[in-house]
Order: sequence, then structure tokens, then C-alpha cells
Amino acid sequence: MTRKQKRLAIIGGGVGFLVLAAFLVMFAFSQAIAYFYVPSDLAKASVSPGTRIRLGGVVEGGSVKRGDGKTVTFTVTDTLAGVPVTYTGILPDLFREGQGVVTEGAFVQGSSVFVADTVLAKHDETYMPKDVADRLKAQGVELSGKETIK
Repeated sequence: MTRKQKRLAIIGGGVGFLVLAAFLVMFAFSQAIAYFYVPSDLAKASVSPGTRIRLGGVVEGGSVKRGDGKTVTFTVTDTLAGVPVTYTGILPDLFREGQGVVTEGAFVQGSSVFVADTVLAKHDETYMPKDVADRLKAQGVELSGKETIK
């Protein structure tokens, strides 16, 4: 093997290593990405069951129902559409009807109920998650800081 061939082999091996590393990083990121949707987006998009997504909106008034144990069902709405959500666990202290919320989870095969494993609620009376506020504004919903959707 000539000196030129050795140099090309080293450069080729280095490029191959970098391509493999980039592929592994991209694969790891694709596993961790959870796209954000509001309920009216879900009516237009097709999200396959089991795909992790973030669902944001406002907790519809009168929709919170506590089941046995720690299971809670409620509806997340953007005033145009609503998605029923089931969550098992302890809800944040600031979770209540008419407040902005972001949930993370997936739809179960054969069901239209969103099963959340994470629920995030706003932290003061005027805050709404930016993703939720942007999407609600895009849908034409006026935000005054004290949303009550019933």
C-alpha cells in the first residue's frame, strides 16, 4: 500500500466514523421528539397510536372527573375541538378547569382517548405555555390571561 493509499484509507475511515456518529445522534433525537398539537390540529393530522405527542390547550369546564385511585379524565380544548384525556397520577397543584395545560403521552390503539403520562399546568394566573398561546391565537382564540372555557 502506497503512502497516498494509506492517507486515503485514514480519511475515508474518519469520514465513515463521522457519518455513523451523525446517524446515531439523529436516531437518538428522533426517539425523543414529541410534536406539539392542539385539539383542532389533531382533527386534521393523522397521528398513529403509540406515537408520543404533546397536546396543549385549555381544560374544558365541567370535564374533570376523578375515577378510582389517582385516575383523572378531562377534556383539553382549543374552543374548536376537544380531546378526552386520561391521566393516572398526581396532578399539579395549579391544575384546574379553564386553565392552560400541556399533556404528553400517546393515543391507545382503537381509542380516541389520549393517555397522558405527564401533565404540566401553568404556574401563575397570567401565564399560559407559549406553544399553547401561539396555537390558540392562530386558531383565532382571544387570550385575556384568565381563560375560562366552558
